[in-house]
Amino acid sequence: METYQTRAARIMQRINALAGISEDAHGVTRTFGTAAFLAGRDLVQTWMEAAGLAVRTDGISNLRARLVSQNPQAKTFVLASHIDTVVNAGKFDGPLGVLLGLDLLETLVKQQVNLPFHVELIGFSDEEGVRFHTTYLGSKVVAGSFDRSLLEKKDAAGVSLAQAIAAMGGNTQSLANEAIASHDWMGYFEAHIEQGPVLYERNIPVALVTAIAGQQRVELTWQGMAGHAGTVPMDMRQDALAGAAEFVLAAEQFALARKTEIVATVGKIGVSNSASNVIPGEVTCSLDLRSADAGQLAAAYEALREQAEAIAHRRNLGLSWNLIQQTAPVACDAEMNKLLAEAIAASGYEVVSLVSGAGHDAVPISAVSPATMLFIRCFKGISHNPLEDVEVDDLAAALAVADRFLTLLFTQYQTH
Repeated sequence: METYQTRAARIMQRINALAGISEDAHGVTRTFGTAAFLAGRDLVQTWMEAAGLAVRTDGISNLRARLVSQNPQAKTFVLASHIDTVVNAGKFDGPLGVLLGLDLLETLVKQQVNLPFHVELIGFSDEEGVRFHTTYLGSKVVAGSFDRSLLEKKDAAGVSLAQAIAAMGGNTQSLANEAIASHDWMGYFEAHIEQGPVLYERNIPVALVTAIAGQQRVELTWQGMAGHAGTVPMDMRQDALAGAAEFVLAAEQFALARKTEIVATVGKIGVSNSASNVIPGEVTCSLDLRSADAGQLAAAYEALREQAEAIAHRRNLGLSWNLIQQTAPVACDAEMNKLLAEAIAASGYEVVSLVSGAGHDAVPISAVSPATMLFIRCFKGISHNPLEDVEVDDLAAALAVADRFLTLLFTQYQTH
């Protein structure tokens, strides 16, 4: 019987091999529908097929492998994460969960386990939303919540989502049929790096995820008056950048005063027709708000909108406030979390409960299925960065927990 260390080392080898497939030579970039994405997906498919799994690519380019139960009334339990990346990403965000899931299925095949339910492993095609600014494309299709109006969205090169799907060999007409019916879901499990520093600071390999923070993303456009930097008096200016800068600091101060409840980030800013000797006339910036408390999230949204409007009024600026994306906070399933906590404790680790500030495919899936997540420690909590790293020992710990969790699920299902 293979040790967890041996299994973890094999997963790490696969993660490194997959990381070698990228849109650029200096990092890991595999955005939805690109040649690198397709090559990476095909590599993962060869590993799935070598494990003896029945594998298919669905209409949105999700990679789906399935172990079938002999029980005619069996429901489906899903192991999943995503195989796309952000630009200049790390190796582990997404692929770790897919390849850990593959190892779990390989082990079930080797042990010839009599499954009380079907087990499906899914490598979701687009969680990050980099190319079309549409997160959770793959998981929304599987959850049955895909919005067909998204097919008209275009990337920076003017290619529509529908065209990108067709170019990958997908089928936009079959998307509704790719969903797992709500009555067929037994549960959902996703393993993922923490993307935060708590486990690293506490020297603990894994954690139980209790909830996933809701998000609201806003695009703000500040409209002032462009002018000559040398001739317009300071007290007569309508400086759009100065207004945006004041808002950036206001958002930071607002969130710092509520740091246990909410986070606020302005991560993108653009100055139209910028020049060193021109007063900025138009500036766009982003606002990303996150909280696990729906009430706090809504209150922060309104409060910061009021602050932005007050800044614009005081500086005689126009302001456009455009909500471009929102997701509600999601609580992980209490029953599944109870079993996962039991598996963590039985594996010899302290049960640490964390709220995920990052979004995950578990968000759309939770609308149709009980969902749970396991966090795995990563180096200093660094993510969306080439420095992203995971120790083999922590990966082995996650495997031990996941094995026990599946065993507990099998036992519980058979006794009901």
